[in-house]
Amino acid sequence: MKPNREHAFSAFSLPTSSGSYYLKRVLDCALGGMLFVLCLPLMAVTAVVVWASLGSPLFFTQARVGAGMRVITVAKFRTMTDARGQDGALLPDQMRQTAATAMLRRLRFDELPQLLAVLAGDMSMVGPRPLPLATIAGFGELGRVRSKVAPGMTGWAQVNGNTLLTDEEKIALDLWYVGHAGVWLDARIFLLTLKTLVFGERINDLHLKVAKEFLLHHSRGQQPRMMMR
Repeated sequence: MKPNREHAFSAFSLPTSSGSYYLKRVLDCALGGMLFVLCLPLMAVTAVVVWASLGSPLFFTQARVGAGMRVITVAKFRTMTDARGQDGALLPDQMRQTAATAMLRRLRFDELPQLLAVLAGDMSMVGPRPLPLATIAGFGELGRVRSKVAPGMTGWAQVNGNTLLTDEEKIALDLWYVGHAGVWLDARIFLLTLKTLVFGERINDLHLKVAKEFLLHHSRGQQPRMMMR
């Protein structure tokens, strides 16, 4: 699969109705609001850890792409320094973290401020992760299709390997999600997110195969086989 295959999803349409969209929004507000209140102590602890490990500022903000290619601002707790090598380039992520901030990233506590973006309607609890505009533009038409739904705090790619996946594998999983988005799939992803937090990231070979097949068949104008279980 190549991300510059701009003709692949020219006729792609979302399977969801306006009713399911509003239901998703209501659930996002309810769940996001509840989690925000429950996670306030965790955010306070995270802020202390970041301040003790890296100092100020506590937050990292960046412009990302939201639904419909709209630019949104995403905030996270800062977990890396700006350390650079002799060539002036940023050092690899692992070299810019401390043991404490690496654990925050492992548990995804650094992403808790994004609950405010969910409440504001810029993000959803579940959807493709928000990416920078340059990254989305690099995917061509596939990037535009990926942005048909709101970005999420967790998504299909995140519960099927996340950092263990290549960019091509992630976008295949993201596009599979866009083509099958629904409340029940979101509920499954949310539960799988909890499992991932406990047991760590693992690649699901079956789900990855289905996503790649979906992308391949859709690019040929064929109906993909439903293999997910």
